[in-house]
Amino acid sequence: MAATVESHNIQLDHPIYEMRLPQDVRAMIRSGQWNSYTKAMSLGYTQANLAVLPKADAYDFLLFCQRNPKPCPVIEVTEIGSAEPLYSAPGADLRTDLPRYRVFRNGELVDEPTDIREYWRDDLVAFLLGCSMTFEGALLEAGVPIRAIEQGVGTCDFVTSIECRPAGKFHGPMVVSMRPMTPEQAVRATQVTTRFSATHGAPVHIGDPEAIGIQDIHNPTFGAGVDIYEGEVPVFWACGITPQTVALASNVEFMITHKPGHMFITDLRDAEVAVL
Repeated sequence: MAATVESHNIQLDHPIYEMRLPQDVRAMIRSGQWNSYTKAMSLGYTQANLAVLPKADAYDFLLFCQRNPKPCPVIEVTEIGSAEPLYSAPGADLRTDLPRYRVFRNGELVDEPTDIREYWRDDLVAFLLGCSMTFEGALLEAGVPIRAIEQGVGTCDFVTSIECRPAGKFHGPMVVSMRPMTPEQAVRATQVTTRFSATHGAPVHIGDPEAIGIQDIHNPTFGAGVDIYEGEVPVFWACGITPQTVALASNVEFMITHKPGHMFITDLRDAEVAVL
């Protein structure tokens, strides 16, 4: 049974959540049986953001990622024209193995397909960027709750007033993901996530949302809001949705990304992308 694609909620009772191995989840996605959020799937395996650009823009985008490692930590860059991530998931197909994509033309969102085979070209280069969903398993193991999982929300992300360092044509604001925690949990979460530098690492901000340009903490830019209980503070991590805000701000001629929360699940174990 396919998910309701416009829902902001995750379906933890769906059989796909019983599948541990990433290749099994990807096969279900590829066959069209799943087109919604990947949060809490294959815990222990690294999830990744996707950005696909023409070769002509790939160097500037790689430079943008190098200058902005918090929101855009690079896990893998494919060969020109290849949709196979040979390092992180040999045999996978980045044209079909994400639940839903976004296609941008001239700085505008034009499509949200479930596969991008019709858009694929021989000059395209795919970037897989670290995702904070990767370290959520480590947070849970450390006793730090994830409110979005508790409430079945797929994503809770905000565009901020923090400007990324530009590179070539690429510029724009940073996106952050938010998780509410007690101050004690925030300290523990910082300790746990610092070693996950390949998947955003430590928080970029803790506390007052308005200090980073967020006016309504209960109304995220992407996804749905989560409850913040008395005694808790919002904790913000850099987010791999940032290239999508950059595509809009930079009027990029052509870019393909994932739909927020609809990630690529690699074969890499979380421990492989952590600094041990």
